[in-house]
Amino acid sequence: MLLLEVISGERLPKPERGKMRVHKINNVNKALDFIASKGVKLVSIGAEEIVDGNVKMTLGMIWTIILRFAIQDISVEETSAKEGLLLWCQRKTAPYKNVNVQNFHISWKDGLAFNALIHRHRPELIDYDKLRKDDPVTNLNNAFEVAEKYLDIPKMLDAEDIVGTLRPDEKAIMTYVSCFYHAFSGAQKAETAANRICKVLAVNQENEHLMEDYEKLASDLLEWIRRTIPWLENRAPEKTMAEMQQKLEDFRDYRRVHKPPKVQEKCQLEINFNTLQTKLRLSNRPAFMPSEGRMVSDINGAWHTLEGAEKGYEEWLLYEIRRLERLDHLAEKFRQKAAIHESWTDGKEAMLTQKDYETASLSEIKALLKKHEAFESDLAAHQDRVEQIAAIAQELNELDYYDSPSVNARCQKICEQWDSLGSLTQNRRESLERTEKQLESIDELYLEYAKRAAPFNNWMEGAMEDLQDMFIVHNIEEIQGLITAHEQFKATLPEANKEREAIQAIQAEVQKIAQYNGIKLAGTNPYTTITPSSIDSKWDKVQQLVPQRDQALQEELGRQQSNDHLRRQFANQANVVGPWIQNKMEEIGRISIEMNGTLEDQLTHLRQYEQSIIDYKPNIDQLEGNHQLIQEALIFDNKYTAYTMEHLRVGWEQLLTTIARTINEIENQILTRDAKGISQEQLHEYRASFNHFDKDHSGALMAEEFKACLISLGYDVENDKQGDAEFARIMGIVDPNNSGAVTFQAFIDFMSRETTDTDTADQVIASFKILAGDKNYITAEELRRELPPDQAEYCISRMAPYAGPDGVPGALDYMSFSTALYGESDL
Repeated sequence: MLLLEVISGERLPKPERGKMRVHKINNVNKALDFIASKGVKLVSIGAEEIVDGNVKMTLGMIWTIILRFAIQDISVEETSAKEGLLLWCQRKTAPYKNVNVQNFHISWKDGLAFNALIHRHRPELIDYDKLRKDDPVTNLNNAFEVAEKYLDIPKMLDAEDIVGTLRPDEKAIMTYVSCFYHAFSGAQKAETAANRICKVLAVNQENEHLMEDYEKLASDLLEWIRRTIPWLENRAPEKTMAEMQQKLEDFRDYRRVHKPPKVQEKCQLEINFNTLQTKLRLSNRPAFMPSEGRMVSDINGAWHTLEGAEKGYEEWLLYEIRRLERLDHLAEKFRQKAAIHESWTDGKEAMLTQKDYETASLSEIKALLKKHEAFESDLAAHQDRVEQIAAIAQELNELDYYDSPSVNARCQKICEQWDSLGSLTQNRRESLERTEKQLESIDELYLEYAKRAAPFNNWMEGAMEDLQDMFIVHNIEEIQGLITAHEQFKATLPEANKEREAIQAIQAEVQKIAQYNGIKLAGTNPYTTITPSSIDSKWDKVQQLVPQRDQALQEELGRQQSNDHLRRQFANQANVVGPWIQNKMEEIGRISIEMNGTLEDQLTHLRQYEQSIIDYKPNIDQLEGNHQLIQEALIFDNKYTAYTMEHLRVGWEQLLTTIARTINEIENQILTRDAKGISQEQLHEYRASFNHFDKDHSGALMAEEFKACLISLGYDVENDKQGDAEFARIMGIVDPNNSGAVTFQAFIDFMSRETTDTDTADQVIASFKILAGDKNYITAEELRRELPPDQAEYCISRMAPYAGPDGVPGALDYMSFSTALYGESDL
């Protein structure tokens, strides 16, 4: 009974003092009853045998007491007492050579295991490297003597008895080893505390690494955006179509090659940010606040500015190409009309300044006057062309044509020459009229010929000019309009031919009259330079130009039909891809709020879904190819579809980003569930409650919806003073920014915080206190002895000097360091 009181630390019933056998049996039974009350089964042990001095029975009872009160409290990772003690020995002796603890008999015969246990905890007591496996007696005596002298462990065994037996007594070895365990239990507590601190520091180091990665990735992405935007905002126009086409090709390379990796970086940045915040919440760390200008919102803002510059740059490129195309067309048209006009005016000034009327007869003067009238008619007919030339030059100036000085100089010369011709014409008319005295005979036929030939000749010249006129169209309707106008022109040819025949008949009549009256003609019509042969020649030229014009219009019609085919080809694909992207976006939205299977099932489903989206990429690439064909064909509109390539690109990038974010949300939910010990059933219940009140499927609950959700889960947040206060407290946790909405991630973070236990600053402080031996400070030597090197140095570099009165030089303040880990004070 005295043994049980000493070893258990409890008081037993008062023993009977009598010397009779019955008194002794009663006392032994009191001891056995106490053992049984501790849940120990006593098999075949009776008080009578103990009183009668049965040695085997007495030793069995003593072993039962040792096993229950000295060994059974030993527990390593919830194993039984014997298994736990063996596992502890194996872990402590694992680094030592020639030691392999597999049992409590043979493994201890050479004495090295006893010495290894002591050296592991008190290395200054034993020089382990000098021990030899072939000298077990020395080894055992060394361990037993050191244990008795320095560890207060009595010498329970003799070295000779252990070495001299084939198989040492297991119970004796186990009893002896348990004394070592209890002697070093303080060190075991220190090791446990060190493990807890290592775990906390590892989380902090990993989070700091993630923060550094985020800062670098954000900086790189913002720097790329900063370099790219000035290029996209550069609106310096080029002079030629080829140079602008090269700018467009460079822009396509940017869209096709340079931007897609940056889209992926931006998406990965947001995923890393969300994952980091989730890990910080799960480890009770303060939220990560990126450095100035590197917030996700800053990156999104810069990205939005980039896309705005990108859209404006593409619109400007297409506008400039269209402008240059128009300028090239106008410049060629200007040169063509100017050349025709300059050819017509060649020699006209010399003709108008000659003095032939001074020596002419009266009839010749009359003839000269009529000829001059015909010239004036011709001159007036050319007024329209001069105005067209000036109008084209004006338009080229307004469109900022690069060679405008040359065009202006040529136009100025034509206009000045035209003014000069007008003045010279007026002067010649005045001169002729001054010398004109009378008109006696007029060759009416010549005059009629001249009057009809001049406008007809001008009509033919105009027709030839129109038939050779350049044209530019952008769709089938415009080319069909030109074809219709050409057909209408061709319908006028029979009537024109009748006029030609009538004019030629006049000339034939002149010849007939001259022959009949014997008149010798001068050989030319005095009133015009337009000869019958020139009329026939120009008529033949008109006849040749008509089919050529037909061919040119038909070729343009074919080109426009080809362009229309490109429009339809793009539209057919765009009208499939656009709804497909929209449908996928809606399906992702549905998947994210449904609860089909476990989170792992949902994650697998989403990854398969993501792969199906990635597999759809060739359709986008094919659409990009068709869009490039449309741009290369200079097609600027498409009536067959409401989708533009820009709209589809944005939709595709949003789809990729959305599926990646949705997968990340599920991964974060798994991370939260596993870290907080939330069961699949609990998570399912949370999701079901959340979805029930998320009526608009927005993925967030407004304040009243969230209150209803809490009530459904048993929270007392009814409309009274206490309920309102509780609800305000909860909203402060789930919606710290006062946005008025609660996301599902914030909801499960709150529920997990309410229902699970997490490591806290107080727990870390308690662990450091164990390592410090109950002191309020800790030294660098203690940290280096108890923690791995990298984590020890991590603590030393961040701990403030201890300012308490009981400190020693170099003492460190582990309390402020621990609270700072959880954001509760400044380091």
